[in-house]
Amino acid sequence: MRRLAALLVLVLLAWPPPALAQAKDPVRRIAVISAFDPEITVLEAQTTDKARFTVNGVVFVTGRLMGKDVVLFLSGVSMVNAAMTTQMALDRFTIDRIVFSGIAGGVDPNLDVGDVVVADQWAQYLEVVMARQTPTGFDPGGRGHADYANFGMMFPSEVALARGDQERERRFWFPSDPMMLATAREVAAHATLKRCIADRCLVKEPRVVVGGNGVSGAAFVDNAQLRDWAYATFQARVLDMETAAVGHVAYVNKVPYIAFRSQSDLAGGDPGDNQARTFFQLASDNSAAVVLAFLKALP
Repeated sequence: MRRLAALLVLVLLAWPPPALAQAKDPVRRIAVISAFDPEITVLEAQTTDKARFTVNGVVFVTGRLMGKDVVLFLSGVSMVNAAMTTQMALDRFTIDRIVFSGIAGGVDPNLDVGDVVVADQWAQYLEVVMARQTPTGFDPGGRGHADYANFGMMFPSEVALARGDQERERRFWFPSDPMMLATAREVAAHATLKRCIADRCLVKEPRVVVGGNGVSGAAFVDNAQLRDWAYATFQARVLDMETAAVGHVAYVNKVPYIAFRSQSDLAGGDPGDNQARTFFQLASDNSAAVVLAFLKALP
């Protein structure tokens, strides 16, 4: 009994654990997220009054950007990384809006490399049922989303989620914040984008397009057939590997979000080799330029 009592005293003295004892940053901030280093370089260079915090290897940079209090961090590439780091930020900082800046693969044949897309909504299009093959074709067994066509054995499905005290729901699309979309539309008309980087230039002058759909999944896509399916099935303009995961976390936490994605390549629709290695920095810079103008204009 004495040993048990002594152990109980030690537990009580150690409570709360360090993760819970850490005070949440009280300053209301906008989270500005990018997936990997080249995407965030311009944004961090413009940030003043910087302070750095490292949590489980993730570096969070607080400061002022275009007159706004922000916290910048890298989500890491992939849906899981994006969800994890976004929730980490929400747990440790007082975040009232989320802005994602980065590159993507172009899906809409009317758009080209360098264009910046600000989608109305994002979906996890590779959240799928891998259907059984039968003598008459693939059979998802009644699973999958009836509104969306399959790509071979892959049948798109909704995501089941919990949100506060509400009953669990199934959701496919995660809408961007309407008020932030309105600001993005104002900024789009006056944005200045790069057409050339080093000795390489885009075929067309890039532009900012606000509206339409974006899709995200845990795969780098360089396949013309899958690209055509994503456009035909979801009317997607771009696809990436993070935004819908951030939208999912934002929706569950009831925090508004928006994403600016500049096309570094055409996801398999490129006229020759994939152009991502050639234009990823130009695309990153274009996305960052629009985000800076957006933050400046944001009420």
